[in-house]
Parts: sequence; C-alpha cells; structure tokens
Amino acid sequence: MASWRLPHKPSSVPKARHLTRELLIDWGYSGQGDVAELLVSELVTNALKYVKGTVELSFTAEDGLLRIEVEDANPELPQAGAAPRPDDERGHGLRLVDMLSCCWGSVRTGRGKVVWFELPACAIAES
Repeated sequence: MASWRLPHKPSSVPKARHLTRELLIDWGYSGQGDVAELLVSELVTNALKYVKGTVELSFTAEDGLLRIEVEDANPELPQAGAAPRPDDERGHGLRLVDMLSCCWGSVRTGRGKVVWFELPACAIAES
C-alpha cells in the first residue's frame, strides 16, 4: 500500500500523475501507467474542483487488481450523469473511469468520501 496527501492546489494534479507513474514503475505495473495516470488525473481534478482541503491518493495491489482511491472531505457521492456531447467541456471524467477501469465506485467515510477504481495488476517481468 502507498498513499499521499495532496494539498488543495492546481499543482497537485500533475503531482498525482507523477506519483502514479513512478509508483507503478516501482511496483512493476508500468503497463497500466497511462490509463492509471489519466483516471487519477480525472478524480483528483474533481476532488480539487468541488472540495476544499487536502486530497488523499492511495494505491493497493492485491488478488490481481490494482486499486486506486481518491479521498476528499465532501460526503456527496459522485453521480454519472447523462452522456456528454463530444464538444462538452465537462462530464467526461466519470465516463472515462467507467469505460477504462474494471470497476469503480464511491463510499462515504468519516472524513467525506472515497472514489475508487480498479485495473488489472499484471506485473511485467524484468529481463
């Protein structure tokens, strides 16, 4: 397991992408890096956009799945709305999470909520 607290600043989004990429390389899951970075970016951006305070980014790998969680202080659970039009500037984040992850969801916590998604955790053997 690994986790980081990210400050409520726009620079936390690229920081989250960097942390994701480096951790997955370190764990041997670099094949999931592009998708994981994109989905982390979407969830961290949403958390920073709609909530004040820090965001916690957590990773676990178990039973063939890589689980990534983004926790914030807002207890309101996200709702996937109607499909956005291609030229809409908003509304694509959760649809991307839904399309690219094995599964995703959200749960209220004592602090607010966690939005999570899972990807296959296939380690790439080093030669």
